[in-house]
Amino acid sequence: MSGQETAPFRIGDRVRGTSYVPPERRGREEPEEFEGTVVQLGSGYAGVDADRALVWARLENGTERQSLISETELLTPADAAAVEE
Repeated sequence: MSGQETAPFRIGDRVRGTSYVPPERRGREEPEEFEGTVVQLGSGYAGVDADRALVWARLENGTERQSLISETELLTPADAAAVEE
């Protein structure tokens, strides 16, 4: 994401990633792969902590996962999901 001025995702995008586990919880919690819908984007744009920018995604079961944006991929843009319905 070096030098990127805007977020690579938007609210409503469908994404796949690996959940982020902070260092202090790594002994009790393991990262897990997930697919979900973007509900929140963290900071990290225009050079502010871009290497740690997070995205929050809501899963089908209603729970949420957060992932580093750099470890998350776009599956379906929000606009395309609306067209499919």
